[in-house]
Amino acid sequence: MSAKNEKTKSENVWSDEEKAAMKARAQEAKAEARMGKNRAEGEKVLLAAIAKMPESDRSIAKQIHEIVKVTAPNLMPKTWYGMPAYANADGKVVCFFQAGSKFDTRYSTLGFTDLAKLDDGNMWAAGFALIKLTDAEEKKIRALVKKAIS
Repeated sequence: MSAKNEKTKSENVWSDEEKAAMKARAQEAKAEARMGKNRAEGEKVLLAAIAKMPESDRSIAKQIHEIVKVTAPNLMPKTWYGMPAYANADGKVVCFFQAGSKFDTRYSTLGFTDLAKLDDGNMWAAGFALIKLTDAEEKKIRALVKKAIS
């Protein structure tokens, strides 16, 4: 093998998990182009992604899905990098769920993109760690989602 083709460890920038996420996103983009803005198809794909999660992540993802579905029925369910996400009318993701198992972290994340209207002065949170959901967390999530789409 020539020196030109050899890779050093420092050149392997992306982990296997990150490579898989990018591959999933490319497949999602192709699927989105085929299905357009079909809510039922988007939800079907989202629920299939949730079903593949380990139970601890799956139960939280299901709860978040129900919260977003009721609180922001105008957001379209879809997947984003293989995880449940919710997009505006332009197809742009507003909020998403990232399972802790996705990157082997100790918590799952409820995240918001820059399209979410969560602004609060010069600094605000755009991601929230989740270990489990009680009534208190559900109430906070409903408020965040409602504010995000206001």
